[in-house]
Amino acid sequence: MERTDTYRRLAKTIMAMVVLPLQFTTHNALHAQVGNLGKFDQELLHWGIQVGYTNSKFDLSFSEDDELRESLQGVTSYYAPGFHVSMIGDLRMGKWFSLRLLPGLTLITRDVNYYWEEGYFRTHPMSERQRNVESVYGELPLEVKFRAMRYHNFRPYVTGGVSYGFDIASLRKNRNRTDQSIVRLQAHDLHYTLGLGFDFFLPYVKFAIELKMAFGLVDLKVEDPDVYIRSFDNLNSRTFLLSFTFEG
Repeated sequence: MERTDTYRRLAKTIMAMVVLPLQFTTHNALHAQVGNLGKFDQELLHWGIQVGYTNSKFDLSFSEDDELRESLQGVTSYYAPGFHVSMIGDLRMGKWFSLRLLPGLTLITRDVNYYWEEGYFRTHPMSERQRNVESVYGELPLEVKFRAMRYHNFRPYVTGGVSYGFDIASLRKNRNRTDQSIVRLQAHDLHYTLGLGFDFFLPYVKFAIELKMAFGLVDLKVEDPDVYIRSFDNLNSRTFLLSFTFEG
């Protein structure tokens, strides 16, 4: 009987030596996994601000006009830098998803480059090799954000959505036809967006780095007899965005 009691006490001691450290380790691991702003994801609504760098160009197709192709070899557009700033409204839609509204302003510059036939350019030396497009878009993006599982104070996510843009600067350009160095555009644009980001939970705010592409769905070309406009058949926008967000 005494031996049985001794075995029981020994078993309890061994169990305590194994279970208590496991409980302590598990508690610390769960606590570490939550880290800063532990209740952030349980809140229904978050507000914030997003600022960042943009790189934009036109997707265009060279005109099929045979007469124009006799004088022009091609037309291209290259990425040019810009800036954007947005407000953030983030609505929680379950454990993994949220709906985001990001109204803001985007300032971008895009160029159209013209490659004239050598013979034509010799006889028309005043022909422009480049035309500039400066735009100031008031934008209203609506996106769905899918969040991965949080690990400590870090979490990746992906986004997708649509964005409506209104080019405020195009109103002036479309009225002012005396400036021959610009390409006039339609005022309204629509994009679909795809993005990848990384959340970092700091002691008092959630900081994120986000990479996103916006693909234009609207042909921005304004019909015009000008050779610089007739040189392409369609004009769509494409923008790369590197953003930094702060949410509380």
